[in-house]
Amino acid sequence: MSAPSLAPFIARRPWLRKWVQPLSNWYCNAAGYRQLGLRADDLIPEENDVVQLALKRLPPKEAYDRVYRLRRAIQCSVAHQLLPKDQWTKPEEDTPYLTQIVEEVETEMKEREDLEAMIITKRTQNAKGH
Repeated sequence: MSAPSLAPFIARRPWLRKWVQPLSNWYCNAAGYRQLGLRADDLIPEENDVVQLALKRLPPKEAYDRVYRLRRAIQCSVAHQLLPKDQWTKPEEDTPYLTQIVEEVETEMKEREDLEAMIITKRTQNAKGH
């Protein structure tokens, strides 16, 4: 699910972050999801077992808010309208809430795979009887 990201590389270099931040803000605004009241993690495709499990682990309030945002965005899309500007998602509100859980689930699944693939062999004693 997770794709390689340049974000940690850029975040560690203030001069590069200063150069890339305006481009990032422009891209987020051009994508249009904030004008529908969505957050970036609302756009993660749900047709994946990892994401389905992560969604089940969301706190009830966060899960409710997610469903509300998605339904409101669908309604806006059907009506061919954007939300009023005061209801748009602000950049400081657009924080990840699902990606960390998805990464945890991926790590757990990888660990489970590794454990299931492990071959256990019985030790044999030395010829001296120890």
